[in-house]
Amino acid sequence: MLGREALERSAGKLAGYKDASLGTHGARSMARARASGKTQEQPARATATVALVANQRAGSNDPERCAECLRSYGATVKRFAIQEIEEAVVSGVDRVVVAGGDGSIAGVAAAAGAARIPVAVVPAGTANDFARRMDLPEELGSACRLAVTGTRLLDLELGWLNRERAFVNVASAGLPAPAARRATSWKRLLGPLAYAVGAVAAGLTAKPLTCLVACDGRELLAGEAWQITVAASGAFGAGATVDGADPTDGSLDVVGIEAGPRLGLIGLAYRLRSGHVGEHPRAFQTRCTTAEVRVPDGTPFNVDGEVVAAGTARFTAQERAFQLVVG
Repeated sequence: MLGREALERSAGKLAGYKDASLGTHGARSMARARASGKTQEQPARATATVALVANQRAGSNDPERCAECLRSYGATVKRFAIQEIEEAVVSGVDRVVVAGGDGSIAGVAAAAGAARIPVAVVPAGTANDFARRMDLPEELGSACRLAVTGTRLLDLELGWLNRERAFVNVASAGLPAPAARRATSWKRLLGPLAYAVGAVAAGLTAKPLTCLVACDGRELLAGEAWQITVAASGAFGAGATVDGADPTDGSLDVVGIEAGPRLGLIGLAYRLRSGHVGEHPRAFQTRCTTAEVRVPDGTPFNVDGEVVAAGTARFTAQERAFQLVVG
């Protein structure tokens, strides 16, 4: 997966850029963003040429079926594997369609955004948190129709971990990483419920994380924490959310839960599912453009559902990083 610096170096070399102006978005919810008209209209096309970037390992993904569905709505389809993002964005297409789970979206969005090519999403993962957060259709036919015929674009941010790993939802240290590892083996059997089971299992055995958290240079927490989450869209864990996280504002929301009695994790789980984690008695939540999370070397982060060993990490927000087809 390309890092942000690599994308920035290659952006000027990409051929066939689209002339797509980037709007400004400060809405506090996606519903208000759309209601205010802060999406961009493009002329409808009878036929679009799309690059289908498909992750064949994603839960329910069938790239050939997806390609046929896109063609049924008039698209000319060029197919690429998830490892061929660079080739996809220079292939002379009108937009890039990413078919996969949450972990597949950010890398494609970063490359397409650098090339100023709109991105459409066909959800094919287990949780599909990003699609739900953005109110995108999850059924294959509806998602493909939107991908080909949609004309409304919404400018969205990307979060970056150490300028190398992009994310559209969240990056978390503490309980979410072991929870994701445990959920992996249960996905095929339990589907989205695997995330809840993984969280319970992690909560019974995991130890608090020793960390120091700072936002825009201001120290927020120093000590032990159950969880540190840096959010773009704020969606994760098959239905959990970070209340107030807005992927159109160019900022990151940072949530930390100080360590306490293990029994208190029950209340934490409830607030995560209801989107009110900031109300937890040992929680803090703040908004910033850069955040630093100092943790022991090798500490894993759950980044859009994929576990990444990072250790101390610096997070940045990239405003208006890509355009998503939303209607």
